[in-house]
Amino acid sequence: MTTVLDFEKPIMEIQEKIEELKKISLESGMDLNKEIETFEQQADDYRKELYSNLKPSQKMQIARHPERPNFLDFVERICEDFVELHGDREGMDDRAIIGGLAKLNGRPVMIIGTMKGKSTKENLEYNFGMPQPEGYRKALRLFKHADKFNIPIITIIDTPGAYPGISAEEKGQGSAIAVNLREMAKLKVPVIAIISGEGCSGGALGLAVANKVFLLEHAYYTVISPEGCASILWRDASKNNEAADALKITATDLLKFNIIDGEIKEPVGGAHTDYDAAALNLKQTVLSCLDELDKMSSEELRSQRYEKFRNMGAFLTC
Repeated sequence: MTTVLDFEKPIMEIQEKIEELKKISLESGMDLNKEIETFEQQADDYRKELYSNLKPSQKMQIARHPERPNFLDFVERICEDFVELHGDREGMDDRAIIGGLAKLNGRPVMIIGTMKGKSTKENLEYNFGMPQPEGYRKALRLFKHADKFNIPIITIIDTPGAYPGISAEEKGQGSAIAVNLREMAKLKVPVIAIISGEGCSGGALGLAVANKVFLLEHAYYTVISPEGCASILWRDASKNNEAADALKITATDLLKFNIIDGEIKEPVGGAHTDYDAAALNLKQTVLSCLDELDKMSSEELRSQRYEKFRNMGAFLTC
């Protein structure tokens, strides 16, 4: 059963009327096709208008939808011959980050991403998409492998942030992320990052120092989670919707600030309503970027990536 978000309830009410009319028509033999078509058109029009004018807090709900496609859902649809590569070679295989070699339209790529589950069992396996230091070290190992063999890197990111537990801090969480930032900046191959759902804090940035950074239409990318922001500003995490509206976390705002390079459209209603369509849009964006980045030398790729991140933000001097 599909989870219905609060702001979607008017659409569901119309849909229930449509189902009721269909049942009456079937049981009584009455011709109610005209009425049904009217309600279906009404639902379609309302859905298009609603999803073209969503607030950041509403996009956040879609980004966190329990049925939103995860990393492996996208890999299955855009890649061929995916071979997962496990472990950081230092003692652990963090399942919150998955990566490996694959082919994209016949071209070898290294594809790496954060992984969320759709059930309690899966979420426990993937630690709710919150990587530990071993996950970032595994990603770094795969980055270096790709760099050595001149293989483009694609990352697909959906994380509420790096795991904040004591065990992660004891094993060097901050250091692991910082090393990834430094080493990604030095890679000599094309790097493309896609924020597919949540993109929170350094947990997301640890996989997103890329030549091209894109957001899915209803994804969000932020320096701190809305709950974390609300806890700091108002001492009340329940004000996360107000924080989401203030943080400028959507693709529209991030494009204005030159934080990202573009927005990838989703099916009306969100990526969870049509995995294939969402994956096709993502794949076309990646292929277009690879065509563009292929024209750049190794040094140009490094320089462009470095300057891209150095130029973010506005600075005032006295």
